[in-house]
Order: sequence, then C-alpha cells, then structure tokens
Amino acid sequence: MAGEKQADRSYRGGGHRLEKLRAFGPRGSAARERADADGLKRNAILDCGWGRLVFGQTFDDPRELANSLREEGPDRRDIAFYVKDPHVLLSHAPQELFLDPSHTYRLDLSTYRPSSRRPRGYFIRRLASEQDATEVNRIYQSRGMVQVHPAFFWSNRDNRALTYFVAEDETTGAILGTVTGVHGHRAFGDPENGSSLWCLAVDPQATHPGIGESLVRRLAEHFQARGCAFMDLSVMHDNDQAIALYDKLGFVRVAYFTIKRKNEINERLFTGPNADYEGLNPYARIIVDEARRRGIHTEVVDAAGGFFRLTHGGRTILCRESLSDLTSAVAMSICDDKAVTRRMVEAAGVVVPEQIAGDSDDETITSFLQKHGQIVVKPARGEQGRGISVGIECLDEAKTAIAAARQHSENVLLEACFQGNDLRLIVIDYRLVAAALRKPPVVTGDGRSSVHELIEHLSRRRSAATGGESKVPLDAETERCVRQAGFGMDDVPPEGERITVRKTANLHTGGTIHDVTCDIHPALVEAAVAAARAIEIPVTGIDLMIKSPALPDYVFIEANERPGLANHEPQPTAERFIDLLFPLSMPFSVRAARTQQRRSRKED
Repeated sequence: MAGEKQADRSYRGGGHRLEKLRAFGPRGSAARERADADGLKRNAILDCGWGRLVFGQTFDDPRELANSLREEGPDRRDIAFYVKDPHVLLSHAPQELFLDPSHTYRLDLSTYRPSSRRPRGYFIRRLASEQDATEVNRIYQSRGMVQVHPAFFWSNRDNRALTYFVAEDETTGAILGTVTGVHGHRAFGDPENGSSLWCLAVDPQATHPGIGESLVRRLAEHFQARGCAFMDLSVMHDNDQAIALYDKLGFVRVAYFTIKRKNEINERLFTGPNADYEGLNPYARIIVDEARRRGIHTEVVDAAGGFFRLTHGGRTILCRESLSDLTSAVAMSICDDKAVTRRMVEAAGVVVPEQIAGDSDDETITSFLQKHGQIVVKPARGEQGRGISVGIECLDEAKTAIAAARQHSENVLLEACFQGNDLRLIVIDYRLVAAALRKPPVVTGDGRSSVHELIEHLSRRRSAATGGESKVPLDAETERCVRQAGFGMDDVPPEGERITVRKTANLHTGGTIHDVTCDIHPALVEAAVAAARAIEIPVTGIDLMIKSPALPDYVFIEANERPGLANHEPQPTAERFIDLLFPLSMPFSVRAARTQQRRSRKED
C-alpha cells in the first residue's frame, strides 16, 4: 500500500512537471494564430545598444530570420532568441550562423516570492544618468562584454520595453553591478506577456556578497509588479556559478535555443575548445588574444607555466605572460632582489623608504621600530605578496614575521611603513600605460557569519572574478590582521563591521584593483618611468606607496618584471605590449601618431 502511495505521488509529481514543461515549452501553430489575433508584431527586432535582440517566434520564414542576423553591424552582437527549430534556421546560412552553447532558463513570476533579506552595503536603483551609463560600460568591459554608447542608455531611458538597474555602494556611490530587462509585450506584443533578463554583470572588484542575486531579484520583482507571467534568460552551459544561482531562485530550463552570427566577438564559441589555449591563465591569455586579433601567429609552449611563442613575419619572440625576450636577464635579476632594486632606483633619484636587513640584532630592530612606529617585513626575493607582513609594531611580531618571510627567501628586509595607498603603475617602452590603486581585502560583518566564513565567502567571489587568481590565504598573517582589528577567526562581527583581513594589497592574496590612470599626478609618472629606466626594463609594474593619486608624495616599494596586464582593463595594456614586440603590427594611424610625438620631443 505504501508503495502504491509512493508511486501515486511520483506519478502526480511527474505529471505536474510535464504540465509545467508544456506550459513553458515552444508554442505551436495554434498558439501562433492566437498570437496574431492578440497583436503580435511580425519579424520583431529590438536594438539593445550592444546588438539587436531578434525574437525568433515572430518570424514565420526562417530565411527572413537568417537574413536579419546576417545584417549584423560591426562590433555588434546580435542574438536570435526563442528559436524553436535551430537546425532549420542554420541550414539557410551554415557558414555564417551558429548554435549558441547556452541554456534558456525561465522563472515563473506567478509563484516567485521576494526575499525577506535586503542588500547590505549597497542598494538597487534604476540607471539615472550618463555617468551611470559610463560606469555600466566600465563593468561591461571588465567582463569582456560588448559596450554600449552612453548616449544609447540615455536616449532609451523612457523606453518602456527596456529597463536598466544598477547596484550602488551606499558608502562610496560606486556602481557595483548592472542588469537589463526586456518587457516582451512592449517589445513585440508578446501574447504570453513574458519578460527576459540580459547583461547581468558585477564589477570584479566588488566585495559585497549577493550583488548578482539582488539584481536578478529586483528585475523579477519589477516585472512581477507589471503583471508579467515569467522572466527568461540565456546562460552559457558551463557557467556553473550562475546556473547554481538561477536554480536557487527557482528558474527551470526550457526548450528554446539561441542563434548568433559568427564574428570575432563570438569566435571562441564556434571554433571549438583549444586545450592549450584554455590552459593559459588570464595574464597570458590577454596577450595571446591581442596577438591573434592582429594576425600574429601564436604557439602555446607550456600552458601551465604561461609560456607562448609569437611570430610575425621574420620576428619570433618567446614570452612568459608579460615577460619576454626583450627583458634582459640582468634587468630580471635586478627586479628579483628587492635590495638591489632599491639601490638602483635610489641612485636614479627615486624616493625609497629606509631599510635594514632582517638579520640585524634585536637592539637595531627595536630602534628601527621606535623610529618608524610601524614597519614592513618582506623577503628579498619573491612575488605576489608571499611572505610580506605589514604594520609590524613590536619586536615579537617582527621576529615572527621574519621567520615567515624566511620561508620564501633566505634574505629578509625590514622597511619603514609608509601610511597610504598601494599604487601599481604599468610602464611599457618607458611610457605609462595604466595606473591602479590596489586595496587590501576587507570583509563586512552580517551579524550571522564568523570572520572565517566571511573570508571564505570573499575568497570564492574573488576567485570567480579573477579566473582563480585571487583569494585570501587562511594563514598566520591573516589571523594577525584579524586580531589587530579586535576579532578572532571564529568571532561573529556585528552587521556592517568592516575588517581588513590582510594588510598587503596584492591581487593574489585577495586584494582588489581600481583604475586611476586618468587621475595620476605627473610626479608619480616621472618616478615610475625613472625607475624603469634605471633598471633598463622595457615592461614593468612599478609599485609605489602614495597618499593620493592626485598628490606627488610617494615612496618606491618594488619593480615587477612580469606584471599582470589583465588586471588593468580597460586600459590598453596588452595592445601596448604587442606594439612593443611587433611595431609593424600597429595600425598605421597609431604608428603615424607615435612618429609625430617623437619628432615633437626632438624639436622641444
């Protein structure tokens, strides 16, 4: 009897799921006839700024749908959505169109229930200014998405078919994320009264949790309040993190397909995976992508190590990320030893902090601490912030930090601690290309999670945003920083309490990067270029401690011979790197401008 009841429940459950799939599935000819009677627009297309949404269910003739996609403009990304018979559509332009490897998900707004938890540290609002539009484009670019002309956002602010929401930081006013919504009935007279979600993007440097979920929920509630029956979205089949979020919110997969036109934006989706290329980290991949865009032959030598070979005409250069044959072994050895680097740049007039050796006696170290209040302990060799302790205030802490630094290098350095911000300047061919503030990782208490849990949550977000490159180590240095803030790792901070869990601002230890290229003081640029020339290194990341990007005060920290160019988008770091390696691959207009600049400098 129990088995019969169980079977009966299973049957009823299966029947319910089938009914739901029928309700959410592709519509047949009878539904199309009803749609015509309800005012469905035929061959409907909506310009979204980054490209056009082509509504497949409004086309009777697949040839017309194919021709619409073939009319895609340059630097655009048109999408045919709600395609029921993709095989038929592809048969009309097999060399130009491809089936997008994405899933379509649907949220039933009649059963959706808003969350009782409100966003903390940020809020969701409508896009309200051209500055908002500029910030949205910044986030699009950081995520490798097609940008939209700011004027398009502004001219469509009253377009009832398009809705734009942004997430704004309550403290700084920075835009942290964005989402776009399309109202189906207003866009093409959708008789099913549906809606759809597009362009969900969160700033990779954002540290607040749940921004993506809050944006999705806000858009769902917006369409629910306007009587829409459902909200659809398209997501790449391998975007596990996003799919997990949509499953959590109650989305279900539906049998609609997406077709796109083959172009350079979509190239990786229709050319198939390349095992060697996929194995490259973001710092190597950004350079390989730029080289391929220019027609430069690329050969991945060792993906795990980031080694690749570039060939253009008769010129071949071996690279490891941004380190190339053009950087001499001498320049690399100077950067490898921070003590040598300091002496070289100091001789060139660059301001450096006072420094002593880590093997100094206790009396010398104590005197150094008393003189400067706080010091930095770091290995003479090493990168990515490993073994560095900042804000050391007493002899016992100094000894512990020295022991930790010796795990990375036999020689340890003690430096005066300069209170300020960490600035990374990318210098290529002795010109400034990018400048960014690097900020240490900070967690914000929610009144429920321990410090340990908050750090784990932050690490997951930073790892997802950086291709696995950034996370906060759960080590003795992190515990020291947490103790210095007055907490233990298992303590639950009150809601809104901000804790700096690492004093170093390196990306690889959980730090965030914020572009300030347009705000940089000329004195800081001069110092970075002078340091690069002193080392005679053509590509380098110069680290300074500063009071503000707009002020001339600084001290030199170190020079990196293999800076991560991918960390500085939207600045053209990869473009300038390839310009240096292969000058003849530069567009003619750029070469002409460079030549004119050189002539002007000589005349001056």
